[in-house]
Amino acid sequence: MERIAESSKTTLYSISFEMDGTTEFEKFVAEFEMNASYNKDYQRIIAALQAILKIGALERFFRPEGKMNDNVTALPIDGGKLRLYCLRISEQIVILGNGGIKNSRSYNQDPKLFGYVLDLQRFETILKENLEKGYVSIEEKELVGVDELSFEI
Repeated sequence: MERIAESSKTTLYSISFEMDGTTEFEKFVAEFEMNASYNKDYQRIIAALQAILKIGALERFFRPEGKMNDNVTALPIDGGKLRLYCLRISEQIVILGNGGIKNSRSYNQDPKLFGYVLDLQRFETILKENLEKGYVSIEEKELVGVDELSFEI
């Protein structure tokens, strides 16, 4: 896991499955930053992340996406076809995943999007286990101990 951005209110992290150190959020940016077809949607997501850094990861910024018992959400909350999936741990901590173009009614119907959500759900389960065991702790807007751990998903 890597820290992507930090403010006085919030820390944004992203997970990495690759040994090359590329985070899921960096893959999302690489795919959509210069994509003219989805530029407006991409800019809406970046603006939401900037607002989250400025005032905190308030629930109203996120669209609930996963199951009732997880914290998987999506950006943006309003319109557009592009989605960025994340874990909203608290108003101070958000873990950014990957995302893509939502062409189906729900992410479950798209294998790529379903995979991104499933990765975040698995990661959250492992994170919760490590929090319970005391290997990782949450201190205000920081996940302490995640740098020393590699998670097997």
